[in-house]
Amino acid sequence: MEKRQETAMGGKPVTLLGKKLNVGDKAPDFVALKQDLTPFTLKEVSEKIKIVSAVPSVDTGVCELQTKRFNEEASKLKDIAILSISMDLPFALGRFCAVQGIDKVMMLSDHKDASFGEAYGVLIEELRLLNRSIFVLDENNIIRYMEIVAENTNHPDYESALKAVKNLA
Repeated sequence: MEKRQETAMGGKPVTLLGKKLNVGDKAPDFVALKQDLTPFTLKEVSEKIKIVSAVPSVDTGVCELQTKRFNEEASKLKDIAILSISMDLPFALGRFCAVQGIDKVMMLSDHKDASFGEAYGVLIEELRLLNRSIFVLDENNIIRYMEIVAENTNHPDYESALKAVKNLA
């Protein structure tokens, strides 16, 4: 499996596992768990523009704010699938959504197989968490925008990701 060091967590370098993807690549499919423990694949949102927001854990400040931001933006983005994925257990995601009022973003757990993390090259080897990142996929699952945040304690560039979505819509 490909390994690379291009990001950090709290200032300490971390190793990302999986193939490095680029804008223009076909987004790989993956299997994650929904809150009800059923499997999710990209087929569920086929023919939609997608924002895939990966966070290390919803129980941290920046991850919470990132998820809330995309939940707020969802009401302005018609017929756009917004997916938030982390290594958090489905039960923790359900609790988080109930407490935070997250109701427009599909919350997914990659904890079982790290299928998303490995396929998208954002699995942090040392922590078995996902590196903070955003992928914008068009209706054919071609990556049209991506950002793998260099420092996981920093916010991603929300405006650039949203601009990419609006340009596709």
